[in-house]
Amino acid sequence: MVTHQELVSCVGWTTAEELYSCSDDHQIVKWNLLTSETSQIVKLPDDIYPIDLHWFPKSLGIKKQTQAESFVLTSSDGKFHLISKLGRVEKSVEAHCGAVLAGRWNYEGTALVTVGEDGQIKIWSKTGMLRSTLAQQGTPVYSVAWGPDSEKVLYTAGKQLIIKPLQPNAKVLQWKAHDGIILKVDWNSVNDLILSAGEDCKYKVWDSYGRLLYNSQPHEHPITSVAWAPDGELFAVGSFHTLRLCDKTGWSYALEKPNTGSIFNIAWSIDGTQIAGACGNGHVVFAHVVEQRWEWKNFQVTLTKRRTMQVRNVLNDAMDLLEFRDRVIKASLNYAHLVVSTSLQCYVFSTKNWNTPLIFDLKEGTVSLILQAERHFLLVDGSGIYLYSYEGRFISSPKFPGMRTDILNAQTVSLSNDTIAIKDKADEKIIYLFEASTGKPLDDGKFLSHKNEILEIALDQKGLTNNRKIAFIDKNRDLYITSVKRFGKEEQIIKLGTMVHTLAWSDTCNILCGLQDTRFTVWYYPNTVYVDRDILPKTLYERDASEFSKNPHIVSFVGNQVTIRRADGSLVHISISPYPAILHEYVSSSKWEDAVRLCRFVKEQTMWACLAAMAVANREMTTAEIAYAAIGEIDKVQYINSIKDLPSKESKMAHILMFSGNIQEAEILLLQAGLVYQAIQININLYNWERALELAVKYKTHVDTVLAYRQKFLETFGKQETNKRYLQYAEGLQIDWEKIRAKIEMEITKERERSSSSQSSKNIGLRH
Repeated sequence: MVTHQELVSCVGWTTAEELYSCSDDHQIVKWNLLTSETSQIVKLPDDIYPIDLHWFPKSLGIKKQTQAESFVLTSSDGKFHLISKLGRVEKSVEAHCGAVLAGRWNYEGTALVTVGEDGQIKIWSKTGMLRSTLAQQGTPVYSVAWGPDSEKVLYTAGKQLIIKPLQPNAKVLQWKAHDGIILKVDWNSVNDLILSAGEDCKYKVWDSYGRLLYNSQPHEHPITSVAWAPDGELFAVGSFHTLRLCDKTGWSYALEKPNTGSIFNIAWSIDGTQIAGACGNGHVVFAHVVEQRWEWKNFQVTLTKRRTMQVRNVLNDAMDLLEFRDRVIKASLNYAHLVVSTSLQCYVFSTKNWNTPLIFDLKEGTVSLILQAERHFLLVDGSGIYLYSYEGRFISSPKFPGMRTDILNAQTVSLSNDTIAIKDKADEKIIYLFEASTGKPLDDGKFLSHKNEILEIALDQKGLTNNRKIAFIDKNRDLYITSVKRFGKEEQIIKLGTMVHTLAWSDTCNILCGLQDTRFTVWYYPNTVYVDRDILPKTLYERDASEFSKNPHIVSFVGNQVTIRRADGSLVHISISPYPAILHEYVSSSKWEDAVRLCRFVKEQTMWACLAAMAVANREMTTAEIAYAAIGEIDKVQYINSIKDLPSKESKMAHILMFSGNIQEAEILLLQAGLVYQAIQININLYNWERALELAVKYKTHVDTVLAYRQKFLETFGKQETNKRYLQYAEGLQIDWEKIRAKIEMEITKERERSSSSQSSKNIGLRH
């Protein structure tokens, strides 16, 4: 067995079971984890001391995962070397004066960045030709990382971190990050977060704007390495005799104290299940991520070993052991199903029966994300997005131009029973919407576009497809809601709240919760914004959220229980009132009397406000009247009463639409029903003078009525007419109020007669 005699400086995985390591003893050694064998690939010349290694990225979008075929090795003699998998040095390039301290391929494999002791940052082509010197400084650059879009480079400058875009003259971001020299950085392409490690014995997490998200306690020794897991959920930290596993928000899952000396370099395997560390004492340390936990209602699932899970039912303490043929890569527990992906297969367990899983083979090994809805689940891997039913039947695979599946996570993809939503990476203001059953884009491929970059998206889970809503948080931390189905009209995107950091929809009804600045807020009926925006504040539940400390995150919203993870990793469970969910249920099955009874029993303003909005949304005006009266909205009660007295069904409908602020729709409805005067009248009532005259002229009727009301309006305020169109039509016209009133009476009588004749014809039809 080959081992290293000197310090190991760098490591890199080719597959999930094979690793290359380089050492100051000039050897490059291959480790096979399946057979536990090692072999020497090549012995480098005695003057080459390797410093950093990075495998050429596997090409994205190729179905079968090809192995990495070559890597870049940087060394102390100022060169970098392009070396094949078999150990042949294809090319050595003079790159820097002094050691080349780091070399990294970009995500597409089209460019290489190297940094050196000479303080230079250089960009090279795939074949090792110099493209540009990006920057130059007076201090050595110890570490470098590409931005997620391969258009920016992050590098160290003493205690400072610098993000420099490749385009010339673009703004450079620079900030003081540590109190000691920064030794290592990493930038994750999925979550867009940055890690830094320094001689001040701390590691820190930053966002891509340089804002500090986490600052560790000082360790005993300098932090010599940090590395993100590929999916951006975890990261590893290496120091002297220390290996730590952390959540992306910074808190620690585990701390190990292996006898390794300093860990100079950490590499994650492609599937994110294990790490390798390059140790100062000549060892290579391997570690597997275990003890991951998933919870849903009364079930708790724990990954106890690489191929074993333990299921515990907390109600009766029943235990089940689940054994897998290959190692577990990803899992998800929700909607009474556990979905587990291993390196080759996908297992679907029902919580009712743990003994007989449904198993099917995967097209490609590494699943990076599993999302579940009530009827089906979604798998994301390096080459696509696949939707399966819980019976294991393949349903669809949505695609859009320039789709990069390697950077999708639970914040940027959302799934409901009928819709899949994906946030675009190329243009972060866009959300693509797909029909789940076919994978085809909704509304002839129209995407949803917002004015700012979007950070997080979430589809509601219940109700009819036509009412499906999507909530999202944008860069300014504003929360918006909009309809998924457009029906040809431009749907409004309406703001629900500000300073929202995290959100979740309930899995049992369309209730939304979020953490707002210092408050935990629940929107019991978010649809209120489309019905009666004035009462939205009355439909909310709010409580102080300062107990959750800084940067908490909503993990799940199951039934009426919300689970929140605090910044220190601890979980907090909040129970919200069960009554709004019962109200949703009554309304969805049109049990209006039960809904009113429930509100009378609970005696809470939020319940009545929700019922008022739900009733108007469903055109149930009798219930709406009771609910509005209960919350003291007397003007609205009077308006609803006036609607009841209207002569025709169309007029009633139009006024209900106006009640919700849909003026245009109300007008269209009246015009389609031939009620031209009523359409003109609603514009007069709303002082839409231009539109009222436009309609009167277009339909050659009631021009004098419009002019009369306009004149009366101006006289009330003691003003003169200045509108050219009104002056033009008023010329030589004598206003006779008697005549106008008679015309209006006639219109109303005509409408009544129409309404009663249509009613009687219906009755005749029934008698037949």
